[in-house]
Amino acid sequence: MSAKGRVLVAMSGGVDSSVTAVLLAEQGYEVVGITMKTWDYSTSGGGNSGKEVGCCTLESINDARAIALRHGFTHFIVDIREEFGDWVIERFTNEYLAGRTPNPCVLCNTHIKWAALLRRADDLDCEYIATGHYARVQHNEELDRYLLKRGLDRKKDQSYALWGLPQEHLARSIFPLGTYEKPEIRQMASDFGLDSVADKPDSYEICFVPDNDYGRFLRDRVDGLEERVSGGDIVLSDGTVVGQHDGYPFYTIGQRRGLDLALGRRVYVTNIDPDTNTITVGPKDELMQQTLKAGEVNLIKYPSLKEERPAWGAIRYNDEGAGCLTWQDDDDMLNVAFAEPRRAITAGQSIVLYEGEDVLGGGWIHEVGTADEREAETAAANTDAMAPAAA
Repeated sequence: MSAKGRVLVAMSGGVDSSVTAVLLAEQGYEVVGITMKTWDYSTSGGGNSGKEVGCCTLESINDARAIALRHGFTHFIVDIREEFGDWVIERFTNEYLAGRTPNPCVLCNTHIKWAALLRRADDLDCEYIATGHYARVQHNEELDRYLLKRGLDRKKDQSYALWGLPQEHLARSIFPLGTYEKPEIRQMASDFGLDSVADKPDSYEICFVPDNDYGRFLRDRVDGLEERVSGGDIVLSDGTVVGQHDGYPFYTIGQRRGLDLALGRRVYVTNIDPDTNTITVGPKDELMQQTLKAGEVNLIKYPSLKEERPAWGAIRYNDEGAGCLTWQDDDDMLNVAFAEPRRAITAGQSIVLYEGEDVLGGGWIHEVGTADEREAETAAANTDAMAPAAA
């Protein structure tokens, strides 16, 4: 075994994971590559005329294997379609049916990808696992905690999608790209001779919805869904009916397009009620909320947040975030009060809390509301110092 140890690298066939594997080998790690097949392209639907995109495609698997063989490390392909489907796709579907908007990438990282990688790492005598995420892990001796930190490339930072990783997973995780910017990674790929992936575009779609049409995916997956939910009322906040919709699962908070309403002004989806199959719409100011409660909490920097603590909160991926006050209540639900109202805080998404560059932790948003005067004033007075450093 090499002096730095043996590491299992998740290789999707993209430029980031490919550079991760070769870079770690160059740094002296004994690298084992692994590609996880999470879904069947042939059953994904979407009418893409056989054109495969994103991860898990035959082309991507072949790219990963060829790079591993060329650079002299072992490569495995593992089939995790059953465990991926049972958890990620089922919860993705159920969240939409419950009137919420899910984030499957966080679900996959937290419940599937890391668990699957660590099981295989143990089987292959690997001390560590590594991925191509733009984030950093650091052990803080004073706190005796493994910290998750933002990637230095703020445009590519993926710490938001990793908030669910527990301490025992962070302790064995390596993110070698966290200290680089994307153009540097593409240059490294060229320097390493990774010509097949050096200019490969980034994949942004959800792997099991390659056409990015969530409505189509839900219709295909849930028999009779359209007939069950179509024709519900679209109402204003005072209950006035202004139209009918195609079915509540096909809408998200903040949506403006596709409402087919002639009200003489722009309106947005402000609430989704699955029990009554009702969509509430209103002007932009009705999207503004200031507090939230989150469950299934994972704390990273500190073991608990029982006392009020200023933080910087992001309510969706690529959200710049804003100052807030956070604390856990007696039921361990995470409470967040922003200094100023935020637009379209959405149940089903993640709230991720930062202290400068460090991730405090996060949770799944359950409820949203308005802050009382004391919460707003306290948050406003104490959160400026929590803002991340300028990119």
